[in-house]
Amino acid sequence: MGTRYILGVIGVGNMGSALVRGVVRAGVISPQQVIVSDPAPGRARQLAEELGVKVAESNEQLAKASDHVLLAVKPWDAAPVLEEIQAHLDADQVVISIAAGVTLDAMRKALGEARPHLVRVMPNTPALVRTGMFAVTAPGVPKEKVRGVLDLLQAAGRTVVVEEKLMDAATGLSGSGPAFVFVIIEALADGGVAAGLPRAAALEMAAQTVLGAAELVLETGRHPGELKDAVTTPGGTTIAGLRALEEAGLRGALIEAVTAAAERSRELSRG
Repeated sequence: MGTRYILGVIGVGNMGSALVRGVVRAGVISPQQVIVSDPAPGRARQLAEELGVKVAESNEQLAKASDHVLLAVKPWDAAPVLEEIQAHLDADQVVISIAAGVTLDAMRKALGEARPHLVRVMPNTPALVRTGMFAVTAPGVPKEKVRGVLDLLQAAGRTVVVEEKLMDAATGLSGSGPAFVFVIIEALADGGVAAGLPRAAALEMAAQTVLGAAELVLETGRHPGELKDAVTTPGGTTIAGLRALEEAGLRGALIEAVTAAAERSRELSRG
């Protein structure tokens, strides 16, 4: 059953439009309950023509008319937009930010006297194909309002609720993680080519193998080490490959990549 509230989306670039398409096509919310705005008016009109959503004449009009306001703008635009709409927000509304590195304190500062419920979200790019991962923090927000936010996001992927102090770690893992996985897919495909496979076939096999392995972890709930052992026969091909990975330090490299990305996120959050 779809929700009854009005969702306003400020910014319908890649991520904002992906979320709108996700919630509308999943039936979470009807197109008539979605209002969008964007600095590039053509993008908002295009989405309206595609899905039947409404286009606001201004961010202020959108804020007045919405129960939930999704801020899908660049990090440096978040504060100016919040300052622009703060006079049109009340204490029962929910403002959801997917702007990377913009803390809840920074949002409160930009909102001045306005005190809507605030939710901070770290998305990732697979949300564009409705397989995203969203880290969500919403301290002090009523459970029913958090549930409404999670329902929206789950139309484009999975959600995990964390404390705000863990958002930088989430950024390092799920936010930056797709880039690390793309490198892994590319390297697997290169290995396939080195072993004699045509490039197109190697790339398809590599991508599908990563996708399938991820689905197996999520669907079975089994530890990845257990699943790895199930593939690894004594003296076989897989253990030979795993030994090569250990010798090359893949495990340590990935751990370092996540922690380095998390630390950089902390630096950016501190300004």
